[in-house]
Amino acid sequence: MNNSTVSTLNGLIETLMDGKNGFESAAGNVKDPTVKSVFNEFSRQRAALATELQAHVKQLGGDAEKSGSASAAVHRGWIDLKKALGGGEKSILNEAERGEDVAVKAYQKALEEPLSPDVEGVVRRQYSQVKEAHDRVKALRDSWN
Repeated sequence: MNNSTVSTLNGLIETLMDGKNGFESAAGNVKDPTVKSVFNEFSRQRAALATELQAHVKQLGGDAEKSGSASAAVHRGWIDLKKALGGGEKSILNEAERGEDVAVKAYQKALEEPLSPDVEGVVRRQYSQVKEAHDRVKALRDSWN
């Protein structure tokens, strides 16, 4: 089960690092101070969640993932492109929400895997934080004119 758990956790770490980098990039591309603050908050949150999972991977004797995926670099580039094309906050919020959909699905998939009770507890707690962030981004996007 350790190899399977390490693989599952490394997948989540990659997703979290994608989110950290995506929120960081998005924060640099918005002017609204509220949106910028939310993006910076979630970037820090994702880094902390990834660090927590990296510690669990090491406890299990695995090598922890340290970076995001190649597809996320494309996603961040897409945010930059939309900004350059004048998409503004609403377009960036749409992209952030789309990225959050991916994160929520990654956690749901991880929770379908066989995990030890302690690891499952950590993943469930993190899932609720990621879901809450998703819902906040969605609400912010929906409130944007």
